[in-house]
Amino acid sequence: MKLSIEKLIYGGDGLARLPADESDRRKPVFVPFVLEDEVIEARIAEAKRGFARGQVEAIIQSSPDRIAATCSYFQRCGGCHYQHGAYSHQLQTKAAILKENLLRIAKHELQVELEIHSGPEWNYRNRSRLKVQHAPEFGLGYYQHNSHVLLAVEGCPISSRLINDGIRKLGQGKLGAGLAELEEIEFFADAEDEHLLIEAHCGLKVGRSNARQWAEKLRQSMPEVRGVSVYRRAATGHDDPGQPEGLFTAGAGELLYQCSGVSYRVSAGAFFQTNRFLVDELVRLVAGRKAPLLAKNARNEAPEAEPGQLALDLYAGGGLFSRNLAARFAQVVAVESSPISHADLLYNSLPNVTARRATVEQYLLDAGKNLRPDLVVVDPPRGGLGGNVVAALTTMGAPQLTYVSCDPATLSRDLAGLLQGGYRVRQAHMVDLFPQTYHVESVFHLAR
Repeated sequence: MKLSIEKLIYGGDGLARLPADESDRRKPVFVPFVLEDEVIEARIAEAKRGFARGQVEAIIQSSPDRIAATCSYFQRCGGCHYQHGAYSHQLQTKAAILKENLLRIAKHELQVELEIHSGPEWNYRNRSRLKVQHAPEFGLGYYQHNSHVLLAVEGCPISSRLINDGIRKLGQGKLGAGLAELEEIEFFADAEDEHLLIEAHCGLKVGRSNARQWAEKLRQSMPEVRGVSVYRRAATGHDDPGQPEGLFTAGAGELLYQCSGVSYRVSAGAFFQTNRFLVDELVRLVAGRKAPLLAKNARNEAPEAEPGQLALDLYAGGGLFSRNLAARFAQVVAVESSPISHADLLYNSLPNVTARRATVEQYLLDAGKNLRPDLVVVDPPRGGLGGNVVAALTTMGAPQLTYVSCDPATLSRDLAGLLQGGYRVRQAHMVDLFPQTYHVESVFHLAR
């Protein structure tokens, strides 16, 4: 049937509507790989009570922003969603989606300008995780669009050039195939794209001896690899993957990552921002000016001039924001629950940073309730803050709150509670950390 695409929605699909039914209701249809205002010929691939999913058969009226995709795997691979649209149009689309989520969920219409920050649209990822297939031949790849069927690839244009070299070397040779229980490979490249960390995630039957032999051979065969860490999947159900068991590390278990003139230790298994071109910009937006250049032997020097006394960095990871906040505040308390990231946080912190290992909710309900910070920075995972954390933050009442979000829906849900608690939006930024995909990163500065 012929459908008109109204707009793109979060998740990558375009929204169209079926003809009115007997109740005069026009059921929504979600169609991938289309652009706003296009007219398409589509077939209904899945029909539910409240919605349908469609597939494009032909483009009847094409958008002027439609372009040829760069990657030959596009539309088969499930990793990218927007390669068929000009990059300027991608940015406009993401900004519109962010504003629409705020209006629909938070009932908030932005009264300040949404500032957009972007960088190079290709080879931007410093971390890529690929699935492994062993038959009919060995290969690395991603799941196909809307499936759990593996698509083997020879390269990925949104990953860094060094990561692509790693994909080719492991995928085409015998390096990867030497470990029968290998299920996933993750590459992490440093800021200069000169060195790699590799994580190998294996099934339950992998042995320590095999893991050690394979890891040592892989590191010796690839001089750009600083370390290879092999993990065994936890013996739990699919709904509860659990924490993988570390079996062996050949070489280094971490990389030093340069950002804003500072070297951060990033260990295997730790979180770090994935867009290698925009990390500095994100730090500037969140934490202000660059971090002081303090060497390890100068850790007892006093921080530079502080406009505030106390800042909280919640969901701190390895201290990317804490290190920079320490240049502006007399004291910073950084809270992180992951043991690996917390260890990096301790290593990366300046003397006026206190690192706490706890969940944010636990910390706020315990020690945090007696604090009166000048600034709170929150950078939660995709699930957002949640009601208990929002309530604790509004009770704490810091005059400044910065929210770093990777999901506009959970941001909007949390923002609704923060606005009701007396905060207002002072600045709004969209930082395109994930070009060619539907993912939206944003930074909101709130005040009360």
